Amino acid sequence: MISLLLFLMFAGMLFVLLNLMLLPLHFTVQSLVSLMTIPAELYRIATNPRLRRNHALEHATINVIEEHYGPVGLAGLAREDGFLIRGPADPALIEEAARVGLARLAAGESRLAIHQRCGTSVAAAHLLSAVVFLFLLLLGGWLSLFTVIMAVLVAGMVGPVAGVVMQRYLTTSTDVGGLTILGVEYERPVFNPLELLFGGPVRPTLFFVRVGEQTFWRR
Repeated sequence: MISLLLFLMFAGMLFVLLNLMLLPLHFTVQSLVSLMTIPAELYRIATNPRLRRNHALEHATINVIEEHYGPVGLAGLAREDGFLIRGPADPALIEEAARVGLARLAAGESRLAIHQRCGTSVAAAHLLSAVVFLFLLLLGGWLSLFTVIMAVLVAGMVGPVAGVVMQRYLTTSTDVGGLTILGVEYERPVFNPLELLFGGPVRPTLFFVRVGEQTFWRR
């Protein structure tokens, strides 16, 4: 029994040591991938006015909901013809929040276009950690756990601020004049009798808010 415990302890320590040794190598590969993919994705969004407007509107919708209900675990993804919202919610609430968010953005509440949990902030943190890590790697000339820790610390401190700046100037646009909410599309969840035991039927968890441009007719 004692020999088995010693063997398990040895195997556990060996596993931890191997992971610590491979971590810098893994971080190097991840950093190179980030440098190749994140700038291209940011450029794709920054040069697409429709995506930027819908991204801002997606944030505004979630921010309006969270003003009333607090963090509710919703996430979004902008598209050229609207935006997706993921998470359990009432479809009427999603549509009302989208309309209110659009009206408030149009009225000048630009802060609604920024969201702290946006993927842009995550991308900014990854990009910063990649740049810092590769800079320290080139400066020192060798892989080490220290460079990984320094890169993560810098990204953790500067990443959120950089993410907000990127959102404001690259990935969102508050120029929403002329936009209109056409409606909310979703699939109704399949009814399960067991749901009644847990407080009623499950709400939809994926919504598509279709956005269009207002058409003005001239006489």
